[in-house]
Amino acid sequence: MRSTRARAATAAIAGFALLLTACGGSDTSSATSTSAAPTTEAPTTTAAPPTTDESTTTTVVEGPTQPLTGLPLSDPAAATREAMVVKIDNHPDARPQFGLNQADIVFEENVENLTRFAAVFQGTVPDRVGPVRSGRTQDVNLLGSLASPMFVWSGGNPTVTKAIRNSDLINLSPTATGNEGFFRQKRGGEAYEHTLYARPPDLWAGFSPPDATAPPEQFTYRDAGTSPAGVPSAGVDIKMDNVNVGWTWDAASSSYLRTMGGRAHNDATLGQVNAANVVVLVVDYKQSPADPNSPEAQTLGTGKAVVFAGGNLVAGTWSRADRLDPFTLTADDGSTIELTPGRTWVELARAGKTAPR
Repeated sequence: MRSTRARAATAAIAGFALLLTACGGSDTSSATSTSAAPTTEAPTTTAAPPTTDESTTTTVVEGPTQPLTGLPLSDPAAATREAMVVKIDNHPDARPQFGLNQADIVFEENVENLTRFAAVFQGTVPDRVGPVRSGRTQDVNLLGSLASPMFVWSGGNPTVTKAIRNSDLINLSPTATGNEGFFRQKRGGEAYEHTLYARPPDLWAGFSPPDATAPPEQFTYRDAGTSPAGVPSAGVDIKMDNVNVGWTWDAASSSYLRTMGGRAHNDATLGQVNAANVVVLVVDYKQSPADPNSPEAQTLGTGKAVVFAGGNLVAGTWSRADRLDPFTLTADDGSTIELTPGRTWVELARAGKTAPR
């Protein structure tokens, strides 16, 4: 006979298998386009990935920590460095991508029958990130809590470009930078729009404003010596638009490993894409006023959330009243959901598309 704990865990996971409701509101829109950039040589090196805490019970050390991961602050420059968000392509021709395993936080959002990544860098400065693609006006709301981040994108149609220019995001398209910090490189037979890459060191050096500040913490992390809350879970499957995403808990590395379409999703230089935490936010998607074919995630308001950390699952809600505020994650029992220090992926999923294991 199974133990009471096992029965409770199985029942809890079964109860979370289909998240059927979500709510949220926003007045942003989205659209799709790209802009040309120069052809230059690619850099020859790639920065080492950030260190991660491998323990599921002891997760925090004393001293200053990185704001977007909760990990020890080993690079003094990161104490004041602003966040940089890079819009990364997820078209099949863009894979494997560069930089996904060096991002502090990655948001995955539905676009036009595909997904796109908003990868946030602050604790680590990779040499190369991309392929870089266009933004959406939904990015203005989604990324507002990062305190005027540098926004690296390929450009957009007039509606999107105006929204970015009128926001507090620092516009770093090739047009805005005079092509500085970007290069083109074909790796095979991919189309031209999948060949744009960014050099974050050049962009930080050339365009960091004099009053730049580090972003605030986006999540709450569990204390040293504490075990993760929730019930055991092997991972989660998420049906994004035309992309079947899987995250599987790997106890050996104390991380979640990512698949797409049942196959390992690999970073171009750093192996299978992985994260210490996977946060699933169930959001409404509305038709974009800028493009009727483009979905627009509503990231203000409230909705269901499922958080995977340390091999456990915690169900609850997300809430966010203002675009300048981080998401608040609250468990069903009213407690604050705490993450494991390390890199985090945030999935902006439609209702009814999330199946915990």
